[in-house]
Amino acid sequence: MTGLRERKKAKTRRTIQEQALRLFAERGYDATTVEQIAEAAEVSPSTFFRYFPTKEDVVTQDDYDPLLMEAIKTQPPDLPPLTALRRAFRTAFESITAEELDQMLARTKLSLSVPALRTRTVDALFTTIDMLAGAVAERAGRDPRSPAVRTLAGAVMGVTFPALSTWVEQDGRTPLPVLIDEALGYLEAGLPI
Repeated sequence: MTGLRERKKAKTRRTIQEQALRLFAERGYDATTVEQIAEAAEVSPSTFFRYFPTKEDVVTQDDYDPLLMEAIKTQPPDLPPLTALRRAFRTAFESITAEELDQMLARTKLSLSVPALRTRTVDALFTTIDMLAGAVAERAGRDPRSPAVRTLAGAVMGVTFPALSTWVEQDGRTPLPVLIDEALGYLEAGLPI
C-alpha cells in the first residue's frame, strides 16, 4: 500500500502523460511544447521537469520495468532462464490495465514514428538489456557481463521489437501480451520457421 504522497505523485505523473499524449495526437509531437503540456495538466513547467527531465521522457518513460523485475524474482529457481523470462513477461502484463495498454500503444506509436523518440527508445533498449542480464545472471549465478547472459537478454529484447511493431501496425487488434508471448515462444523453441 502506498502513502498519500506517493499516490498524489503517481496521479500527477499519469495526468501529465495523458495530457501530453492528447496534445501530441491533436497537434503533433513537434508542435507541442512542454509549456502547453504543463498548462493542460494544470502544473507548472518546473513540475513537469520534476517528473520528466525532457519532453521525450514523457513518452518513453514508464513504470513497467519494476513490475517485470518483480515477476522475474517470483519465478521458480529451477526454470531455465528463457522460460522464466517468458513467464515473467506474462505475469507482468497481467497487472497492466486495459487503459494502461491503450496509453502504451499511443506512446509506442509515437516512439516508432518520431526520430528523436526512436533514438531514445534504442537507448532504453540497452538499459533494459542490462536490467534483464542482471536478473538472469542473479538467477543463474553468472556474471551479468558474460556473453551468454547478455546474448540471452539481447535476444529477448530483440524479439519484443517485432511484436511491438506488429501491435502498432494492427492498431492494437492483437493484444500486446499475446504478441510478446508468441515471440518469446518462438525464441524458446529455437526460432523455427
